[in-house]
Amino acid sequence: LQKGSSLIAPVHIVNEESADKTNLGFIHAFVAAISVIIVSELGDKTFFIAAIMAMRYNRLTVLAGAMLALGLMTCLSVLFGYATTVIPRVYTYYVSTALFAIFGIRMLREGLKMSPDEGQEELEEVQAEIKKKDEELQRTKLLNGPGDVESGPGTTIPQKKWLHFISPIFVQAFTLTFLAEWGDRSQLTTIVLAAREDPYGVAVGGTVGHCLCTGLAVIGGRMIAQKISVRTVTIIGGIVFLAFAFSALFISPDSGF
Repeated sequence: LQKGSSLIAPVHIVNEESADKTNLGFIHAFVAAISVIIVSELGDKTFFIAAIMAMRYNRLTVLAGAMLALGLMTCLSVLFGYATTVIPRVYTYYVSTALFAIFGIRMLREGLKMSPDEGQEELEEVQAEIKKKDEELQRTKLLNGPGDVESGPGTTIPQKKWLHFISPIFVQAFTLTFLAEWGDRSQLTTIVLAAREDPYGVAVGGTVGHCLCTGLAVIGGRMIAQKISVRTVTIIGGIVFLAFAFSALFISPDSGF
């Protein structure tokens, strides 16, 4: 009996330690993802897209289109990052740490060189892009005649049922956000995080971070876009990235998070 009990006890302890490590890894990944996404997205192009479109169109439609694009991009980025786990963790850990340091130094340099009203140029660029899309949408409506998807029951062209739930504004918000996010700093950051952290924590934290930023843009609209200091956010972002790189000096690659 003593032998049996001595064999069972260590297994129980290992399981508890493994569960604690998994939970801690998820929380660490979640906090890392949500913090770097917020400092990367505030004042970014996708933030301005949501803010300006929400002023002109239905806010829920804009929010739904933007969040679908950002959620899809987050999942794709996590998959890309998780695919690198076939490489030994010690290599991906230190490579990702070096990338965080590079991102942090680059953001600090960009922030220190920026003028206080730096975000206005990006705001004007997004406005011009949305105006161009609006003109294309109007031309499409003229070609289709009064029987447009958004014109209601008076449509003359038979439409599939699912098209009634997808307006041109939803498609525009989705497309603009997805294309703006592709290759963006936040996408690269999500890939790097997924390579070294718990992928589920990164996916949830990244999605929540995008929800907060996009929701703030949609609710506040242009007022927040004009008042936000891109320079300050960029400098804070650089400090956050460097903090994660610095923390790697005190965490072992084999610690599980």
